[in-house]
Amino acid sequence: MPVVVMGLGAIGKAVALAALRSPEVRLVGAVDTGPQLKGKPLSEVLGAPAGNLKVQGLLGDALGRTRGAVLLHATSSRLPQVMDRLLGAVRLGMSVVSTCEELSFPWLRHAEAAERLAREAEEAGVVVLGTGVNPGFIMDRLPATLGAVCGEVRHARVERVVDARTRPPALQRKIGAGLTEQAFLAAVEEDAPGHVGLVESAALLALGLGMDCDDFEEELFPVLAEEEITGGAFPVKAGRVAGIHQVATALSEGQERVRLELTIALGAEGVGDRVRLDADLPVEFEVKGGLAGDVATANLVVNAAPRVTAAEPGLLTVLELPAGR
Repeated sequence: MPVVVMGLGAIGKAVALAALRSPEVRLVGAVDTGPQLKGKPLSEVLGAPAGNLKVQGLLGDALGRTRGAVLLHATSSRLPQVMDRLLGAVRLGMSVVSTCEELSFPWLRHAEAAERLAREAEEAGVVVLGTGVNPGFIMDRLPATLGAVCGEVRHARVERVVDARTRPPALQRKIGAGLTEQAFLAAVEEDAPGHVGLVESAALLALGLGMDCDDFEEELFPVLAEEEITGGAFPVKAGRVAGIHQVATALSEGQERVRLELTIALGAEGVGDRVRLDADLPVEFEVKGGLAGDVATANLVVNAAPRVTAAEPGLLTVLELPAGR
């Protein structure tokens, strides 16, 4: 299966490396609009052998004469910012697997854009899919799969705790690490810090568990350092923001049915992923230490590529993919 990677940030590089290792796909091109990368040998950018491929600035140039390729897209979290690129790939006859968090369940925030993507993908006979470790797996698809052994699930709770010192510097800045509490709260008003896609995960999980939820809520709180924290991209002084605690809920007629709690902070304790399903046959599940976000996301994207080409055309969610390879 030929694939092209678009976006060569930390996640995009991980996707490209995963594609090079995969026996199921063949990397035929790479795209990045950054002037410092365009024209560079991909091997130099990745620090790993990648044949004679060079980074292109345009998708058409990276695709060349290859037909039936899948675009592995890793640029932005917000759907409006990537809509033109997604549509451009669809119009070239390419299916798309994207790490765009809002694309995991775009009907929630961007119903009009979702309908347009669905229509154009169907007309072109291709698939568009948003996936990743979160949203796309650990807080939605995995607990929905676990729920298949239950009868009616009365309530689902998923907790994910990540020590941000293990994540790229860009993510550490994204969660507001190092800011004063006042500066953090001001940034929240501008929709700056925080994890994109948690409420989409709540909607996906509710759907996957067969819950008819009619309202979704989200809250964001700063996690403050009790003492100076080192070991990250930069030290964080005591009293400054070390990260975030984010909560998303799905409700049915005012009753909470799904609760997702995400903590990403430098020096976070209790690192891991935990699922609890309240049902007549209850389920408790834990990934000790948690799934490594970048590597897991890269593998999910690459493994989805052959799956989407076998699916019915349109805009899909991860719930519509086969559980295995």
